[in-house]
Amino acid sequence: MTIGLVGRKCGMTRVFTDAGVTVPVTVVEALPNRISQVKTQDNDGYRAVQVTVGSRRPSRVPKALAGHFAKANVAAGSSSREFRLAKGEGEALAAGGELKVDMFKPGQVVDVTGVTIGKGFAGTMKRHNFAGGMKTHGNSVSHRAPGSIGQRQTPGRVFKGKRMSGHMGVRTRTIENLKIVEIDAARNLLLISGAVPGAEGGEVVVRPSVKLIGQARRQKLAPNKAQAAPGTKPPNPAKAAKK
Repeated sequence: MTIGLVGRKCGMTRVFTDAGVTVPVTVVEALPNRISQVKTQDNDGYRAVQVTVGSRRPSRVPKALAGHFAKANVAAGSSSREFRLAKGEGEALAAGGELKVDMFKPGQVVDVTGVTIGKGFAGTMKRHNFAGGMKTHGNSVSHRAPGSIGQRQTPGRVFKGKRMSGHMGVRTRTIENLKIVEIDAARNLLLISGAVPGAEGGEVVVRPSVKLIGQARRQKLAPNKAQAAPGTKPPNPAKAAKK
């Protein structure tokens, strides 16, 4: 399953388990994602579902987009996303429908994509975790300096990609394998345990974990590769064949 849900990072809180253990969680408000188009292999060359979320004043909607949303009979949103569909996935989806938080389950592992918090102009120690110079023994005004950046006359230049000072943050990042602790379907909330990228109020995309999907696929292809019990060695296929 590759279909995700577009939401908004609201902040952090905590929940208590039945055993009385407190779990810090990030609250993600995922209002119903309205399906504005379902792309097919025949018409578009690939399969995908396009969703829109939020609201926008009609005067701010271009005529082309207004016609696009009117064709699907959905209200124009402030943001639109597209999710590719795997083979045999999303057969029941249709334009005008909605994707809600109930598509996920408590305890499910997900990947969350967002834009990281901007840090402004940062030095090499903060941006790239450089160690810095010596603090004593005659060192002066070079405690946080990056050091040498070039070579000799050959090649006589600084290579592209050199780690230096510069703008930090405001990058699209995906944090994998986060766990959904609770789901509040009445208020369209997802309570996720883990580091959700971005600032409060920022847009995030929640998808099922890609790595877990790959593991399940490999288990179907090679189901006989079961894990051995702790403290025991896995069986040797060569010795089993000789017997």
